[in-house]
Amino acid sequence: MLKEITILPGLDKTGIIEGFSEINLKAGETVSIVGPTGSGKTAFITDIELMAQEDTSTRRRVLVNGESPPDEIRYNPAMKPIAMITQNTKCFADLSTEEFLQIHARARGITDNKVIFKTIDLANNFTGEKITKDVKVTVLSGGQTRSLLIADALLIGAAPIILLDEIENAGIFKQEVIGIIENTGKIIIFVTHDPVIALLTQKRIIMENGAVKKVLIQSDIETRAAQNLIELDKRVGSIREELRAGNVITNEMFSVNFAS
Repeated sequence: MLKEITILPGLDKTGIIEGFSEINLKAGETVSIVGPTGSGKTAFITDIELMAQEDTSTRRRVLVNGESPPDEIRYNPAMKPIAMITQNTKCFADLSTEEFLQIHARARGITDNKVIFKTIDLANNFTGEKITKDVKVTVLSGGQTRSLLIADALLIGAAPIILLDEIENAGIFKQEVIGIIENTGKIIIFVTHDPVIALLTQKRIIMENGAVKKVLIQSDIETRAAQNLIELDKRVGSIREELRAGNVITNEMFSVNFAS
């Protein structure tokens, strides 16, 4: 059982060793990786996804439960404890949603088809464009694809570590994603520019020049600030959905959504 991963320091873009001794992430923790574009956020979670052993460009090392991971879980997809979902993830197999999920379930040794429909139902909590079991995965929108893969990672893959790279840009309901996954007992790591996601996570890793600059722990003030931002974000979201539905925004609707 995976209880903890430890990231040991590597090198920044100029070859200088990072200024931390180790970063420990435990089961049940939510973590955000923040920093400007090009600061090394995606490289950081890629090191985790690869369970790097000083064999990537950053020279970082990742330990699982305090030890170097065996090759079996590093290179065998069926054994790998990590699911990584990026904004560029696409499905290329010409299969229905049901067939796509069935293949993954069989690879994981799952024979109960109920998990297929539970996965589709869960995915539909994350997207306004409903997914059916018969639709081809190749025609899913970006938001639908990410929603399906997140649900798949939670229910079928049952990965103890889930890496989400800028999901706020994928057109999904991020509050619903966070609300469902924050109590799963998994290590959830977000690469994000979104202040709501950043403030809602228990730890925040700040990146600069390809290196970890600092690690911050969520404060009570930040938790309260996040709740205020969520309310504002919901109001923006309701306007967005009205526009997507082809409705005209009226003065009354705008006042209801944005009144203080």
